[in-house]
Amino acid sequence: MSWKARVPLLAAALWWGSLSVVGFLVVPLLFANLATPAQAGQMAARLFSAQTWLSLACGMLVLVSARDAEGQPSLDGAGGALLYVIAGVLLALLAEFAVAPRIMARENLPRWHAIGSAMYLGQWVCALVVFWRTAFSRPGPS
Repeated sequence: MSWKARVPLLAAALWWGSLSVVGFLVVPLLFANLATPAQAGQMAARLFSAQTWLSLACGMLVLVSARDAEGQPSLDGAGGALLYVIAGVLLALLAEFAVAPRIMARENLPRWHAIGSAMYLGQWVCALVVFWRTAFSRPGPS
């Protein structure tokens, strides 16, 4: 496997792995160990914001590196997951710019927290599909 073929795989692995660690390990540990939920919430907001930009970078790297010789998105591997990359990046951006400000303003907190959590889970699923298709796609005939 050439280095060009490994770039989308590494980007997809970083994307899905970072979403998993931040969302399912680090943030719950913050709420379990920091003095107040407000402190944990502020730190979680910073982590989720950083995760958004990492998701954007990984998604763009997958899109840019998963192209065939003519510059078109490849239909196998990561290119076959084109809609999932776009959906995952869009979910990250919507969560950052539409949902997070409402959570930080404590505007109808239960509703916006549930929406943000659902969007994060959706992004996690998209990143998993991208990673799976990139890791386990079979290269076509040369």
